[in-house]
Amino acid sequence: MGLTHIELTVSNPQEPDRRESLRFLIDSGALYSIVEANILDRIGITRKGTKRFILTNGAHIDRATGTADFEYDGQVGGATVIFGEQNDAPLLGVTTLEALGFGLDPLKRELIPLPMILARSDDA
Repeated sequence: MGLTHIELTVSNPQEPDRRESLRFLIDSGALYSIVEANILDRIGITRKGTKRFILTNGAHIDRATGTADFEYDGQVGGATVIFGEQNDAPLLGVTTLEALGFGLDPLKRELIPLPMILARSDDA
């Protein structure tokens, strides 16, 4: 299996003109996306809390989280973002993909639109 990278834009939900385009590695096994803290600070993303993460070696780390808008192929979605440290590569997690309405085709290694399904009380 190969790696899949895409270019997309991260922006401040309250000030959409504060934005940065980045190349992300897609990790459909990761829940959240990661962007370097200095980039998130520059576009004005507010730290809203801290979450604990487990590294592949079993160690635990705490990282600040916030909410950013992500834009790809004309679609915009808001998602939780982790304030990464200096050497953390931009990583696109599954909650961001879903907020944008896309999934990852594991065979073609490309993004595909997700069907948007709503349930209504009068559906039978």
